[in-house]
Amino acid sequence: MGSDLPASAAPRPAILVLEDGSSFPGFSVGAEGERAFELVFNTAMTGYQEILTDPSYAGQGVVMTYPQIGNYGIALADDESDRCWAEALIMRQLAPRASNWRADMTLGEYLVQREVLGIEGVDTRELTLMLREHGALRAVLSTERFDVDALAEAARQHPSLEGMDLASQVSCSAPYNWEEPLPPAPEGNHASTMAKPLPADAPHVVCYDFGVKRNILRCLVSSGMRLTVVPAQTSAEAVMELKPDGLFLSNGPGDPAAVTGAHAEVRKLVEQGLPTFGICLGHQILAHVFGAGTYKMKFGHHGANHPVVETDGRIDISSQNHGFAVDADSLAESGLRITHRNGNDGTVAGMEHESLPVFSVQYHPEAAPGPHDPQHLFERFRAWIVSGRAATV
Repeated sequence: MGSDLPASAAPRPAILVLEDGSSFPGFSVGAEGERAFELVFNTAMTGYQEILTDPSYAGQGVVMTYPQIGNYGIALADDESDRCWAEALIMRQLAPRASNWRADMTLGEYLVQREVLGIEGVDTRELTLMLREHGALRAVLSTERFDVDALAEAARQHPSLEGMDLASQVSCSAPYNWEEPLPPAPEGNHASTMAKPLPADAPHVVCYDFGVKRNILRCLVSSGMRLTVVPAQTSAEAVMELKPDGLFLSNGPGDPAAVTGAHAEVRKLVEQGLPTFGICLGHQILAHVFGAGTYKMKFGHHGANHPVVETDGRIDISSQNHGFAVDADSLAESGLRITHRNGNDGTVAGMEHESLPVFSVQYHPEAAPGPHDPQHLFERFRAWIVSGRAATV
């Protein structure tokens, strides 16, 4: 049920300019306007819709390294949040036709509808190599003006994500309950064994929303947990009033060192022995909770094909999206030990506390689309909660 963009639509010029003055002219395939952002690249072959709607991409423009994007169009049910957070999508070629029976519209139509800037005709290989060499760069994409020097200056004036608390900007405004599980999967698929009705005594987990993806919430429910999602600024006292059995810290954008309010509140909760699981930004926040540190990476990890090596030798292929990482050298006095390493560069990909029921990972075990290897982590979290309940009886 694919649809085509109007054949009569004339190409509209657009230009991407980096803070160093490099320019990449192309054609606009999204909304009109001008945006400044931090530019990163993503190596996944699929998942452009999930990337656009993942709050972790707030403040960023994304270069897709795969040469043709949009082949299967947009299925609105696959949105990871209620809006697009990425500022722009940069592509070698936008597929004009959506070849997918589930598609509600083409990617080009979606970009226009959701007011996201898009550009095609860009040499994304050259652009990716520049980002690998120089690191994440600030950039401006414009369909309104084409003065390279002026746009480069606008990029240089754009603030860095370092030091920015974006989690509070993307978080929910009020608590809510989430009950939707993973969709039914074919027999034999691991996810199909997870989608079961919640028992009456299902553990109650409170999720701090720092920019949570819907599929994380689905995975938690399908693993047998009852969920209440709360805003990033929620106090520890307000969380305890909800009588949680466990605490979940979500993914999200920006600098984990800047989310200082959450550091103090989460520390109060974990010190009470509340079983806690953190993903991505939640993982980084836990490092700060225990006195360790984080740093901004050169170009980050963004893709669906990153190997992760556990200390017992297990290797999972994972989906990742982060521009900051936990400083391994800062963990010595924190009580946290490293449980996972990124197989490509050895950066910290997972931690566990030595005496408290706290663990975290830097990657995304809920990946959709993406590898399902690490989904066992949600079951592990539930097992920790249940065993803790039994110990208190």
